Amino acid sequence: MSALIEAAHEPEFSAEISLVVSDKPDAPGLVAAREAGVAAKAIDFRSVPGRAAFEAALHSQLASAGVEVICLAGFMRILSSNFVHRWRGRILNIHPSLLPELRGLHTHERALAEARQEHGCTVHYVTAELDAGPIIAQARVPVFPGDDAETLAERVLLEEHRIYPKALDAVARALRATGAPAI
Repeated sequence: MSALIEAAHEPEFSAEISLVVSDKPDAPGLVAAREAGVAAKAIDFRSVPGRAAFEAALHSQLASAGVEVICLAGFMRILSSNFVHRWRGRILNIHPSLLPELRGLHTHERALAEARQEHGCTVHYVTAELDAGPIIAQARVPVFPGDDAETLAERVLLEEHRIYPKALDAVARALRATGAPAI
């Protein structure tokens, strides 16, 4: 999230970060967003009566802020197919693996357990199927002997910070040019 906010300060960047929303009121990203001058709101998942109410509140916040593209960053809730359909082609996610491989959680540990020589990250469109949407960008990192999940995660995170802003910029440019989502 911070990498996206930082990139948005560049004059050539095609997107404005207008709102950061978290399902956790104590999320460090909310503080970081406010410190960067970005509106930040929490919708505590535990304080609403279920997923449909949470997603209705989320949609309301996004719509009232004029959000056109949602960028998930550290957001660990699976969105319903109804929500995803409503925002079709306008939700991006960063995933710590080279999709379509290693969908889901614990990707660094799994890459190491499988003795992979290469790992990385993927920016993709969110669809109703978990980590299965069309790929926008990927970055690869080597897996070194002696790596543990933490050292591998650090290298992947550097690439996430590099490619996510580029992917958002490309999607925002395409959306502005055509007026329609790419998928």
